Amino acid sequence: MSKKIDNQHELGKLIERYTGQDGVHPTSIPSLFLIRESIITEPISRVNEPSFCIIIQGEKEVWLGEECFRYGPGHYIVAAVDLPVTGQVIKASFDSPYLALKLEFTPSEVLEVLHDKDIQPVQRKNAKRAMFISEVEPSLLDAVIRLVSLLDVPKHISILAPLFKKEILYWVLQGPRGEALEQIALEGSNALRIRNVIDHIIQNYETSFRVEDLAEIANMSGASLHRHFKEITAMSPIQFQKQLRLQEARRLLVAESSDVADVAFRVGYESQSQFSREYSRMFGLSPKADMSRMRESYSSIP
Repeated sequence: MSKKIDNQHELGKLIERYTGQDGVHPTSIPSLFLIRESIITEPISRVNEPSFCIIIQGEKEVWLGEECFRYGPGHYIVAAVDLPVTGQVIKASFDSPYLALKLEFTPSEVLEVLHDKDIQPVQRKNAKRAMFISEVEPSLLDAVIRLVSLLDVPKHISILAPLFKKEILYWVLQGPRGEALEQIALEGSNALRIRNVIDHIIQNYETSFRVEDLAEIANMSGASLHRHFKEITAMSPIQFQKQLRLQEARRLLVAESSDVADVAFRVGYESQSQFSREYSRMFGLSPKADMSRMRESYSSIP
């Protein structure tokens, strides 16, 4: 058995030990989450924070706009900015559960690694897709195991966890797709300018905007904004906003309100009929039917 397979097996045992049951489990290491699922899950739509995720067992699909990312053991996925995605565990069983971990990070943490690498800003580089899959190299897997192993010795977490997290980001930046992560943090890059627009839309998703206003935030022409935004997010700004609105509407319907018209208004729609059409197109059911199905699904969970 190769060292990489041995390490994956070791990491899988750690995740099993610190989860024990299905779900997403926060840990005593800040920004580290362990995930276990013994069944194929429903598609879940949410805003994915900047994060690194590695699967040890099972498989998952993540949809970003119309683009599908499918990955399993031996690969990791990175989201370099906040992105509205839909994810689903597609391979899991009671005997062989889906096992994964997620490590969230901030652009400032990426920038700290870049400063240590002495990377200089490159303004003219084209923006890259802010979500990518890559193969796990042994050096990266070693760093991940050392981070998770700190759960066995909590007294070392405050000192060593930030160092191991920095090493993980370093190896991702060194990888074949690292430039996509690098560009999000570099001052003056097109990707950083688009990140500022993404932050603005997320904070004001319920408010209509003009493309000219977004272009001003990015200090770009309208055409350049549209091109770079779509390259990074796989969506136009309008499509990005629509995903945010519909994801929040779904959350509100299940958690707070059964009034479709009220929810449509709260997330920024002026027309309930338009809201219902777009909701059905995204989730496959009308708001009321989807709400009933989800509430029934949740009530059946033991």
